[in-house]
Order: sequence, then C-alpha cells, then structure tokens
Amino acid sequence: MTNNDTLRRLRYALNINDAKVAEIIALTGRPTTTDEVINWLKREDEAGYVEINDALLCRFLDGLIIEKRGPHPSGVTPKPLEFLSNNEALKKLRIALELKEEDVLAVFNNADFVVTKAELGSFFRKEGHRNYRKCPEQVLRKFIHGLSKKD
Repeated sequence: MTNNDTLRRLRYALNINDAKVAEIIALTGRPTTTDEVINWLKREDEAGYVEINDALLCRFLDGLIIEKRGPHPSGVTPKPLEFLSNNEALKKLRIALELKEEDVLAVFNNADFVVTKAELGSFFRKEGHRNYRKCPEQVLRKFIHGLSKKD
C-alpha cells in the first residue's frame, strides 16, 4: 500500500474532502492547495498523479492530531518523520482519534479482523523493545477499513 493509497483510504474513512485534507496538512506549517491534494489522490495511471513521501503523510497525520486534539501545549509542531513505519502511522491515528486499547480492538472488530491485546501492544512498543513487532501492511489496512465502518 503506497502513501497515496493510505491517504486516499484515510480521507474516505474519516469522511473528509480534499479542501479539508489541505487544511489539515497546513496545520503543520506546510501550505497546501486543494489542487495538490487532488493530484495526490489520483490513481497511479491517471494524468497528473503525484506520489507523496513519508514526510508528507506524516504531516497529514500530525495535522490530524492537531485538528482533533488541538496544538501541543508547548506550541511546537513536530518535525515530520523522514521514514514513517506502519507502527508510527497506527500510533498517530490512535492519538488523533483518542482511542484506548478497547477502542482500537473495536475498530479491528468492525473490519472483521482479529488482533489480540498482546499483539496490539507489541505494535505500540518502541523499536528495539523485546516485545516490539513490526505492524504488517494488512493490519494498518484493516484498521483504516474498520474506521470507515465505525458507527
């Protein structure tokens, strides 16, 4: 799943339009136009398609945190990560949507996907921790799918 696919799926799951995506990214200090967003959301074989990098997807997720929870008390906007892992994306979505462990498990349940508490905890550990586990692409995809089915 490319970053463009992730952004496209999140836009659908969160029921936001192109202008709102641009607004959310702009909250991180990067001015963004609706036309840019439209090109990011196009399919790879469409004219005008522009691939987005990890840092830009990270800006969207950080902007989503600011949009949903407000700016950080220190007023500092986090610098975007140059490499965004599925684990980081899942963490940022959990923070933005203020989901507790039970809520995250319910989202997976909405997608008819079984994740145990231990498995879920391993995705949120720091890399290098003995119980850390890389979040597979399928898990992130199912989480976003579960968000779109949320009541």
